[in-house]
Amino acid sequence: MAFSSSITTIPQTLNFTSSNKLSLSSSTTSFHLSFPSFQSNSFKTITTTSPHITRAHAPPSPVTTTAASSFHGLCYVVGDNIDTDQIIPAEHLTLVPSNPDEYQKLGSFALIGLPDSYSVRFVESGETKTKYSIIIGGANFGCGSSREHAPVALGASGAAAVVAESYARIFFRNSVATGEVYPLESETRLCEECRTGDVVTVELEENRLINHTTGKEYQLKPIGDAGPVIEAGGIFAYARKTGMIPTR
Repeated sequence: MAFSSSITTIPQTLNFTSSNKLSLSSSTTSFHLSFPSFQSNSFKTITTTSPHITRAHAPPSPVTTTAASSFHGLCYVVGDNIDTDQIIPAEHLTLVPSNPDEYQKLGSFALIGLPDSYSVRFVESGETKTKYSIIIGGANFGCGSSREHAPVALGASGAAAVVAESYARIFFRNSVATGEVYPLESETRLCEECRTGDVVTVELEENRLINHTTGKEYQLKPIGDAGPVIEAGGIFAYARKTGMIPTR
């Protein structure tokens, strides 16, 4: 996995390029992160503790954060082409994620735009948090508009990761840039292998998903250089953590 860096001044813009790179750039130098290719066939093979995740828009927490290594809990299964309007409808985009109350409210609307064929709600009515910590999707998850609120709403709801067959590129990058959820890719169509309510574990280091309900294990593609960025809480948090920009 390619990774290059250089000493930089405070970045003025956050650029999304046409390649699988997310760039922090200034007028003099730039810093690039290389993400796994969506066409890559490289993958490995999968235990458990549910870590505290630092999220870019989450209100400050006194809890000491540790590196995420695995996620364990119930999964929520969706199909192909889940678009951003299904993840968070446009009427809720007026909510400001940096406001703790509105961040929490944003989470309560996560996946509320799914059609009536989804009889089980991702977040139950009257609740702000979901009981499903892992979302399993099909192809082209997060297609549609480029709204950053989509991964933020999932993170605000309490979801830790999405495991999908493939992603819309902008959703993948927004997930990394905000540090809200881990966008993990699977080789197998797990949306046809798992059912909502199955108990699963995602192991990042082993690139593996274990379905404890069925007893089956599945290999995932490595998250690569995007992992430390998400773990840090997003692209700017990562840049501060690694000394690329001054700590506030």
